[in-house]
Amino acid sequence: MAGNFSAAGGDVGDILVINPNSSTAVTRSMAACLEPLLDQRHAIRCVELSKSPPGIETDAHVAEVIPHLVEAVRDAKADAIVVSCFSDPGIDVVRAVGRVPVTGIAEAAYLAALGLGARFGIVSLGPSSIARHRRYLEKLKLDARLAGDRSIDMTIVELIATNVVERVSSIAVQLRDTDGADVIILGCAGLGSYRAALQDSLGLPVIDPVQAGVALACTHADLRYAARAR
Repeated sequence: MAGNFSAAGGDVGDILVINPNSSTAVTRSMAACLEPLLDQRHAIRCVELSKSPPGIETDAHVAEVIPHLVEAVRDAKADAIVVSCFSDPGIDVVRAVGRVPVTGIAEAAYLAALGLGARFGIVSLGPSSIARHRRYLEKLKLDARLAGDRSIDMTIVELIATNVVERVSSIAVQLRDTDGADVIILGCAGLGSYRAALQDSLGLPVIDPVQAGVALACTHADLRYAARAR
């Protein structure tokens, strides 16, 4: 399944958004959240990887999808690529095989948060994600800006099948009131549909990492940035 979005225009930048799991429902959710980014200059394609598990919830899942991502990115034809999983699986390896800039949605979300507040909180999908996020933040040397990381304790299959707005809102309130976060990051590609309502209720900036990743990729394509040297 793929979602294709573009508007008529001249020189259109082709943005490939790769959902590293195999869930078409997650891909549809991502695509719907990207509608605010549609404009005359970008064609946004959302795809999933059929060989992957339906959700990326453990370190084993992360390791499993990296070869699939490498294959997809190596063969891709696009002006910029987004890896749309909040674990940024194998991002250094994936960037090494890409011919165009490759953006991880977690790193993009962190960069967006740095410009919006002093400390950010993460609404994570499951408890196992929290340690993985911490390791990545330490690698990026951004862990000092983390206020807290709290889980809604669900699988991706449960998330897609259920309206979890109350659970997400409750966790976000704890991140704000107990942990001191002044920016909230939705720590899963499937949570973006809750962003607008959550931002209105919290009175804080709320970041959908898929939107943040694609917005950054659009900038990369517009400015014709080269891929990282191999």
